[in-house]
Amino acid sequence: MASEFRNTYRFAAYTSSYITLFLTLVMSVFFYVSEGLNFWFLISFIFICYISSFLIIQYRVERFIYKRIKKIYDDITLLEAKDFSKKQITTDIKTLTRDVERFAQDKKLEIETLKIRENYRKEFIGNVSHELKTPLFTVQGYILTLLDGALKDKKVRKKYLKRANKGVERLIYIVKDLDMITQLEVGGLQLYQEDFNIVKLVQNVFDLLEMKAARKNITLTFDTDYKESIFVNADRERIQQVLTNLVVNSIKYGKPDGTTEISIEHLIKNKVIVRVTDNGEGIEKKNIQRIFERFYRVDKSGSRKEGGSGLGLAIVKHIVEGHNEKIYVESEIGVGSEFSFTLEKSK
Repeated sequence: MASEFRNTYRFAAYTSSYITLFLTLVMSVFFYVSEGLNFWFLISFIFICYISSFLIIQYRVERFIYKRIKKIYDDITLLEAKDFSKKQITTDIKTLTRDVERFAQDKKLEIETLKIRENYRKEFIGNVSHELKTPLFTVQGYILTLLDGALKDKKVRKKYLKRANKGVERLIYIVKDLDMITQLEVGGLQLYQEDFNIVKLVQNVFDLLEMKAARKNITLTFDTDYKESIFVNADRERIQQVLTNLVVNSIKYGKPDGTTEISIEHLIKNKVIVRVTDNGEGIEKKNIQRIFERFYRVDKSGSRKEGGSGLGLAIVKHIVEGHNEKIYVESEIGVGSEFSFTLEKSK
């Protein structure tokens, strides 16, 4: 407490001492010359003079600093005057400087955060626009071609209508994924947890994607022969979606004649970890932190050779976190990638 007092009111204390000392000397000389020095009167004078000087100086300096600093806060947009209260003002310049620097740093961080959010918003809007306009323009092009006269040719009409339908299906796919991720982000999608065999679920995903993998001659396999069932407690449908999205990604970016391998390991007493590993092109480190963002693509080319809504990994992350579990990713360029997530074992 004494240290805080000396640090905060040092200026007022020293100045009051100088004033009191000066006035005491003047008063002493005056009494000595005129009618003699009264000791108790002098002590009282010293006490009253020091206390009065201290309070007046402290008050005036605080008001002076407050007005000046408040004006600084009003003049610069970096800081806000409302962040500066009288309780924080002292005559200690070091303390005052530290407070102002702290306010400036806080505001700087706020501005940087807002800039990042603004950049993310612009990028997100640009990505949404790109994802939607491609199928829209495709559908529009085929329809306009048909209206311009191609409608009379039955062969061309059927072919163009099929292609237009594919564009509409892609639009529906994107809108459904957008709707799902919106529900996941606002907590509106309910999870129906149950006990099920994760090994069997993985095999179901392999069966569903077997034809897709065969087009690139990619093998879908387990890391070992799981003869015994492994039961977990989760939303079966959503975990199937997680596995499907991860395996589809591994096929998209996997090398022809490659392999997508899934392993299920006992992590701790009540957890298992599911790993989806491929030997594809891999992901650069600078992209790993962003791959779970909506519409973020590692492939920045305008053609975007691989299809999809760009929402798959974002949906995966939200579903896994909706189960209060964790998802991890490790990757090396030219070697491949591994996505893994935890699940709770059945009791």
